[in-house]
Amino acid sequence: MQPAAVREEAQLLIERAPPIAHVTLNRGDKFNALSSSLMADLKSALDELATEREIRVVILGGAGRAFCAGHDLREMGPTVDLDGFRKLFAQCSDLMLTIQRLPQPVIAKVHGVATAAGCQLVAMCDLAVASSEARFAVSGINLGLFCATPSVALGRNMLRKQVMEMLLTGDFIDAETARARGLVNRVVSPQQLGEETERLAMQIAAKPRDAIAAGKALFYRQLELGIDSAYERAGESMACNAIAGETRKGIQAFIAKMR
Repeated sequence: MQPAAVREEAQLLIERAPPIAHVTLNRGDKFNALSSSLMADLKSALDELATEREIRVVILGGAGRAFCAGHDLREMGPTVDLDGFRKLFAQCSDLMLTIQRLPQPVIAKVHGVATAAGCQLVAMCDLAVASSEARFAVSGINLGLFCATPSVALGRNMLRKQVMEMLLTGDFIDAETARARGLVNRVVSPQQLGEETERLAMQIAAKPRDAIAAGKALFYRQLELGIDSAYERAGESMACNAIAGETRKGIQAFIAKMR
């Protein structure tokens, strides 16, 4: 593995160790709350990583005691008007969609709490590995604010009634419950979190890059289609994938072993 290249910014840590990039929210003293400037920095970093073919997987984590505590409430005070809130939530939605549109799979490495937009961030990542001490909530309702934008991501990860219970009560769920409900893939001890996340990332990084990128894009597109259109789109995706040089070599090697 090549030596890690680290770039430290006020709010974000980016460590490139091809084939993996570690992106860490670095506002630990603020529980990594998503300020407007942090969202801008994170989107910019992801856009940059999207162009780097040597990066095959992105791991997203948080510094300090929490993964992410949602929006920075100091930017949601009484002086913010309707247009201001529209701009804030549009920026957040754009960030979330950037994660989904990234050609590389993104794995959330979750410790501590992931609340509101932080829970949404976990749901928008392609995969998630959580510490057994992690907790998840969409708790805006406790302040009178229904977590509408997080509901979009959660509703595409979990069963409706499970999501509605979280949205309506604001209650926390633990890591094992999050795994059972489909919000995270794996739960490990805090001591194993980094190692297990890295292991999963390396397993994916060993697969053909272009097939992973095309497959990720197709997976999310077909979810929003009717079944006929979904199969049509998926068939076209597989046909294009099958004629790729790397895929042809893989299929031919498998056939050769069968002789």
